[in-house]
Amino acid sequence: MGYSFTRQRPVLSYIADFMCKELCLVIEVDGITHLDEEVQQKDKIKQQDLEKAGFRVLHFRDELVLNRIDLVAEEIEECIQEIVNGRVHPL
Repeated sequence: MGYSFTRQRPVLSYIADFMCKELCLVIEVDGITHLDEEVQQKDKIKQQDLEKAGFRVLHFRDELVLNRIDLVAEEIEECIQEIVNGRVHPL
């Protein structure tokens, strides 16, 4: 689709797994440690902070990325189309 994503990108006081600055889109790939309640609470705060700053945040389980990358790519493409078509306004 022509957009560039940077891996392990600092954003606010966090590190985003992947970020496209142009789209204000953050993609997080969550492994088994994200099943822990404390980690989930930190993830929730991170997402709220990023959204308040104007970012759209997508989360994917690592198993889905490893086993069904086609579904992951499809969801990312749909999100990009929503942003580009103005249904979700990046800053």
